[in-house]
Amino acid sequence: MSNVGLCSRTTRVVMTPGRCIVFLLTVFVGFQAQASAQTSLLGSAESFAVLGGSTVTNTGPSAIQGDVGVSPGTAITGFPPGTVTMGSIYAGGAVPAQAQLDATAAYNKFASLAPNSNLTGQNLGGLTLTPGVYHFDSSAQLTGGLTLNALGNPNAMFVFQIGSTLTTASASSVHLINGADGCNVYWQVGSSATLGTTTAFTGSILADASITLDTGSSITDGSALAQTGAVTLDDNFISSPDCPGGAEVVPESASLALFLGGAIPFACLAAWRQLRRRRIAPTETAA
Repeated sequence: MSNVGLCSRTTRVVMTPGRCIVFLLTVFVGFQAQASAQTSLLGSAESFAVLGGSTVTNTGPSAIQGDVGVSPGTAITGFPPGTVTMGSIYAGGAVPAQAQLDATAAYNKFASLAPNSNLTGQNLGGLTLTPGVYHFDSSAQLTGGLTLNALGNPNAMFVFQIGSTLTTASASSVHLINGADGCNVYWQVGSSATLGTTTAFTGSILADASITLDTGSSITDGSALAQTGAVTLDDNFISSPDCPGGAEVVPESASLALFLGGAIPFACLAAWRQLRRRRIAPTETAA
């Protein structure tokens, strides 16, 4: 339906240019809001800071913010002395089972993405990376600091496809700059991940097998999601990402300005003129 038809048929009273502009603006905002909202890439797994396949074990006063669960296994040990806040503990059952299904779906989705760069054989330490999909044919190593630069885009995504293992050296770190958000950082690991002592990590690790956090290592705005094996903790801190609605697509300000300043006024003016012509046509014919 054209803009003219839309405006002329919407109201039989008086469709002035001003009323037409308000109507089309309402339609535009509604469509934009619907297009902007996206479901979380992790689905129900997003609320989990820790999710194991076989077991979850903890040593020491680990502090976990978010859900802790295991499925299809049922064994969770070490809480206390570990603490869980802003979430619950699920030792088997329907909730972690669904989370595992959603985590597996996300894992497969990340694995299927076309990479922008192949970093096989390179150490992530010392690198500064911009948004994209980074691929390792086999293992990936982080020694030192990795910087993720979002270039001012808060929705910028970083995906790491790792064929086998992810290993970090002691005291390694992941830094986010220029609007980068841990909600949009994903590590798809083909087998197992190990974070070395006091590593300060960021983003969600989705491992096909197991995940081990050595003493004092942490994951901020991320999670440890192991599909088939164990998640092993030792005096760690993990905070699940606080992004319940998933990433959003923010409309370009230029396109909004074009819509408000260009298409709407002309469409509504044309509709108004057409309506006036239809109303005065009989008078002109009689004359």
